[in-house]
Amino acid sequence: MRIGFAVPQSGPWATPDNLRRVAVRAEELGYHDLWTFQRLLYPVGHEMGPTYRSVHDPVVTLAHLSGMTARIGLGVAVLNAYVQPVVLARQLATLQTLSGGRLTAGIGLGWLPEEFAAAGVAFEGRGRRGEEFVEVLRKVWNDDPVEHEGVFYRVPPSHLDPKPAPGPPPILLGGTAEVALRRAARLADGWVSSSREDLTAIAGRIELIKAELAASGRDVAGFRFVCRGVTRVRDEPGGRPLTGPYDKIRADVAALAEAGVTDVFHDLNFDQDFVGLDAGEAVRRAEEALEALAP
Repeated sequence: MRIGFAVPQSGPWATPDNLRRVAVRAEELGYHDLWTFQRLLYPVGHEMGPTYRSVHDPVVTLAHLSGMTARIGLGVAVLNAYVQPVVLARQLATLQTLSGGRLTAGIGLGWLPEEFAAAGVAFEGRGRRGEEFVEVLRKVWNDDPVEHEGVFYRVPPSHLDPKPAPGPPPILLGGTAEVALRRAARLADGWVSSSREDLTAIAGRIELIKAELAASGRDVAGFRFVCRGVTRVRDEPGGRPLTGPYDKIRADVAALAEAGVTDVFHDLNFDQDFVGLDAGEAVRRAEEALEALAP
């Protein structure tokens, strides 16, 4: 199992020094990947909670950290498909090349109408838009010339170089509905769970995807099942997986592996008690967690 760690991206602890400190320490300890997430805006009066109130851009963050590290993977879970895919494809191709092929690109449909409004994109038809979005990404990364005439996007016959090296980054798709799980099996290189995922039920979602992969003749063995671990370090065991003392969290990670998860990353940004801490205390606790939960 690949074990990753989410970098300080949300709230007071997401300082430049803390970002670099956590990334470098994670690489030293043998973690497989660093992870980020996206939140474009926080509507006034919304009740999403503190995690989403102040969030660094994930692609710029990973680009910065790629220069601070040498081997550790760089993941984003997820980028929402309300941006222009050709522009994003170029950004991700550049990051893949400059980082030496360390990128994993998670793509989501998006769920916040205000973000679509701000991006100038219709909220309706997100599923069909997302499928075409992935199609355009793959064309930009693989075809020469690139040409696309679709319902949502048009690319005139064009050279879009350089291509990502040593090859295109793997694409993960998110979602929990059955249609989203089947979409991931058809179109992606892996599936990534959301912060709201019921981890006690994740085995069923994995089995559904595996069945869809087998039915379509795709390689089940090469498919990644990535779990965003909403990790909450507590003195006493909690009722939810990945909540409690370190020994319980490690046991929960082992149980996720038994359920078919191939990658798990610990994300302290989604612990509402943690994200409001003073920056110094937060990074101290994060470094403790990094050492205790290292692969």
